Amino acid sequence: MQSELDSYDRKILALLQEDASLSSAQIAEQVGLSQSPCWRRIQRMKEEGIIRGQVTLLDRKKIGLNTQIFAEVKLNAHGRSNFTEFTEAIRGFPEVLECYVLMGAVDFLLRIVTADIEAYERFFFEKLSMVPGIQEVNSIVALSEIKSTTSLPVVR
Repeated sequence: MQSELDSYDRKILALLQEDASLSSAQIAEQVGLSQSPCWRRIQRMKEEGIIRGQVTLLDRKKIGLNTQIFAEVKLNAHGRSNFTEFTEAIRGFPEVLECYVLMGAVDFLLRIVTADIEAYERFFFEKLSMVPGIQEVNSIVALSEIKSTTSLPVVR
């Protein structure tokens, strides 16, 4: 059972989203709690699945992933019956960072990163277009990034 988040929980989550390397003592000081209750709150939110994990965020361009593509994927009628096969294939592609099921003219939206357009072309022809059931893929190249965040708006 998930408990209601109070203002302390929300402040803790906001801080952790910005810097997950903060100690519980540092977080406690910033939110106005002592260390033990702060630590217990963090543990509870981990147990409840509110905090799903802690990761290190990388700058994709500094590691050579300069191209970001958004691909709209439409499945054919037969492909829709193989939804599980499609989603498993997509989960197996490290180039695909995100995949969403959509309502409307297309079935899925993928966010894909590659080194360059040529690398995307190889990914498209050697992997993505080989997935059974795909009728159409519309690829959109992102020219620049205006905003990118992993932080959810938890503080009200």
